[in-house]
Amino acid sequence: MSQSRVPSLLTRWTVWAPILALVPLPFTWGKHIGPAWIVIVAVLLGASVLAAVHHAEVVAHRVGEPFGSLVLAVAVTVIEVALIVTLMVSGGSDASTLARDTVFSAVMITCNGIVGISLLVGAIRHDTVTFNAEGTGAALACVLTLATVCLVLPTFTSSVSGPEFSGSQLTFAAIASLALYGLFVVTQTVRHRDFFLPVAREDYRPLAVGPTGGAGPVDDPSTQEYDGEHADPPSNREALLSLGMLLVSLVAVVGLAKVESKPIEDGVGALGLPHSFVGVIIALLVLAPETLAAVNAAQRDRLQISLNLGYGSAMASIGLTIPVIALASIWLPTPLHLGLGSTQIVLLAITAAVGILTIVPGRATRLQGGIHLILLVAFVFLAANP
Repeated sequence: MSQSRVPSLLTRWTVWAPILALVPLPFTWGKHIGPAWIVIVAVLLGASVLAAVHHAEVVAHRVGEPFGSLVLAVAVTVIEVALIVTLMVSGGSDASTLARDTVFSAVMITCNGIVGISLLVGAIRHDTVTFNAEGTGAALACVLTLATVCLVLPTFTSSVSGPEFSGSQLTFAAIASLALYGLFVVTQTVRHRDFFLPVAREDYRPLAVGPTGGAGPVDDPSTQEYDGEHADPPSNREALLSLGMLLVSLVAVVGLAKVESKPIEDGVGALGLPHSFVGVIIALLVLAPETLAAVNAAQRDRLQISLNLGYGSAMASIGLTIPVIALASIWLPTPLHLGLGSTQIVLLAITAAVGILTIVPGRATRLQGGIHLILLVAFVFLAANP
């Protein structure tokens, strides 16, 4: 791909939309906005989500899997952490459970929403979908371990009254989270990278795109491409531009989601829903780029990429959020309640069981996708009607 294409990228809407979305932030941040601004912010938010998906796919095409999925998962999570800390600093009676509600919502949305819709879309288009059970099972094991240590155990510890860790327990959870997440990243990107690459169907012939654009059989699974996916990778300059615009897009998504949070809070209150439901809505908005990217991959019969995004995002949401929040809790004005309630623990346990049964065969149909989506609907419904 010629580097002369880079200037033409500057004329694309995917470049200008997220930049334009940043313009209203100084005028709307922390302020009460009228109906017109609510509509404008919503439109810019949607455009930023679509732009983030586009730039994430450009970066993923350049660096290959599983690095592409990792870039999007970590970028979204880092900005999500910043949003949680910002909201907790503002205080309020509900701030003590904000981190728990946000992280648990992210886990349920990724493990049931992203995974479920990817399975369903892929199976509808390709009848059955295949993936690498070794890599996906390892990712789910890490997610469940992190969720148990950071979100379940605080409910049952007795050093401090209430669903929270003592200082030493919180330190242990933070260090354990970082260690496990780091170990998984090394496994995914270095030691056993082939466990997280898309699986070819039996009737597909692995092909690689050569430097001249020609395709031929290869032995290295990291360079394999399949039917209809022989496009040249983007140049380094285009990939760097997309990486920068991906970060801008994600900042715009989270920023605009924060601006929209007050109208959402007002709407939630008017409907008589619990305040914690705001966290569910914000999590849905923040995870929209990853959801769309996962669905796009599933439509191309690259379900492994979808699963990498889903479970990788859940893992990053816990493994990066909890250590940062643990450090920030030293200065935060409210206690940090991480322990889940009984209903949430039951939903997490069912998600674990269903996830294991889905992954073990290494292939799935519409049924598995539907089951995960039903669990997501149950979570959202019970969050609105606890």
